[in-house]
Amino acid sequence: MKRFKNLTEQEILALAIFMEEDDGKTYGTFAEVLALDFPASSKMFATMQEEESDHRRRLLDLYIDRFGEHMTPITRDDISGFVKRRPLWLVLQSGIKTIREQAQIMELETRNFYEKAATRCTHASTRKLLGDLAQEEQKHSAAAAGMHKELVSNDQQKIESDAQARLFVLQIVQPGLVGLMDGSVSTLAPLFAAAFATHNSFEAFIVGMAAAVGAGISMGFAEALSDDGSLTGRGHPLIRGAVCGLMTTVGGLGHTLPYLIPNFHLATGIAVVVVCVELCTISFIRYRYMDTPFLRATFQIVVGGLLVFLAGVLLGSM
Repeated sequence: MKRFKNLTEQEILALAIFMEEDDGKTYGTFAEVLALDFPASSKMFATMQEEESDHRRRLLDLYIDRFGEHMTPITRDDISGFVKRRPLWLVLQSGIKTIREQAQIMELETRNFYEKAATRCTHASTRKLLGDLAQEEQKHSAAAAGMHKELVSNDQQKIESDAQARLFVLQIVQPGLVGLMDGSVSTLAPLFAAAFATHNSFEAFIVGMAAAVGAGISMGFAEALSDDGSLTGRGHPLIRGAVCGLMTTVGGLGHTLPYLIPNFHLATGIAVVVVCVELCTISFIRYRYMDTPFLRATFQIVVGGLLVFLAGVLLGSM
């Protein structure tokens, strides 16, 4: 990789053109992705894309005037010292807050580049343009928050906040809750059936672990294969599957781990307490994120869990 201090003025201009092209494409992608759910922020990034396009045009005019039509092939990846950017797909999946933060980082990095590049150039028109662009990028970086406030009204901010919350529920809370419910409830019967059939803590622990891990793998694959998220907006299937599978396993492990205690009666008593805590936690999550009245959510979960628990105890006692 080349060091910045060794670049010629021709290479500096070519690099600046590439950076403006790359940033403009990124802002255009941000604007396109956010257009449906976050129209005001989409407008903000569309404006930034137009500004980057203007910078690119001015740089190209100067480059052609000084060095002709042939462009020196050089990109930011060829130069040491630039911050390695997160993959664009990862930024897009991380939410609107991360997208705005990424834009601010891009503006700051570009401003620093222009400030240093201006000091390296001796040609008057090149130095002037780079200095002017550094000032404009500084204004853009400082005004990013102000631009957002100007383009996004209080009502629009509430709409965007509500939309982001809905996406979070669809992509994270919903598959996690499904997994937690399945892991906490479905593993009750095999665990307590084994416990009351053997009255042996270790054997009950093995059965509980097998049920929790097996249910986690099964639920993870089921959630990941349910849909690819392209039409439902539920997010990447691998992320949903991982969240669902992990929470399923966690739900099953909660009341299984007490059976590491050799004393069967003590382990069973703690496991029953853990089950109560798990069912109350699930009820609260449904109340908090799924708009389910707390008493109704508690009744549904507790009754279902109690029936599964009794089924396990009954089968284990036969």
